[in-house]
Amino acid sequence: MYRKYFKHEKGITGLETAIILIAFVVVAAVFAYTTLSAGLFSTQKSQEAVYSGLKEARATLELKGNVIATANESGTSGRVQQISFIVSNVLGGEAIDFHEPDQAAGNGGVADTNSTNKVVINYIDEYQAVNDLYWTLEKLGGSDSDDLLENNEKFKITIGSDTAGASGGNLINALSTQNLNVNTEFSLIIQTPIGAVLEIERTIPPFMDTIMNLR
Repeated sequence: MYRKYFKHEKGITGLETAIILIAFVVVAAVFAYTTLSAGLFSTQKSQEAVYSGLKEARATLELKGNVIATANESGTSGRVQQISFIVSNVLGGEAIDFHEPDQAAGNGGVADTNSTNKVVINYIDEYQAVNDLYWTLEKLGGSDSDDLLENNEKFKITIGSDTAGASGGNLINALSTQNLNVNTEFSLIIQTPIGAVLEIERTIPPFMDTIMNLR
């Protein structure tokens, strides 16, 4: 009788061992599935980040050449009324919409609040910050007729007019707090719909010429 019971207890022990083994297999399978899912999710997010970064980089502006400033008069009392520069897109990538802004009423040198321009140019110096300046576009070289800055194209951007009171106003009108005078350091921030901003930092020399190359 003792041997029969002993064998019976062996059978129960074997069944329990099988149940425990099955439980371990199920837990391991669930853990493996969770780990695999997390890995696939992480890989997908990494891929999205790479594509997003590439798209942003391909839509970033690049300054071509020099920054030209026009003053209302030469000497130490002159004031900058116009700034122009040439841009292209880096990596020969995404087209950027350079539809010109509408001018605000009164020739104030800034864009109208209802303007639909996608590219926004802001001005900053130690005295003030002016958002959404009025600017005009000139297509150079082999650029086509549309306003999209595409591969191998160059656009000349002009902020303000070279004569006071002209259509669209000028920087003298736009900078109401302090004019852009001699020895003034300033920044132009060009913001596009996608891609990093282009910041142009320059300093006005201690003596102004009518036309200045701001290196």
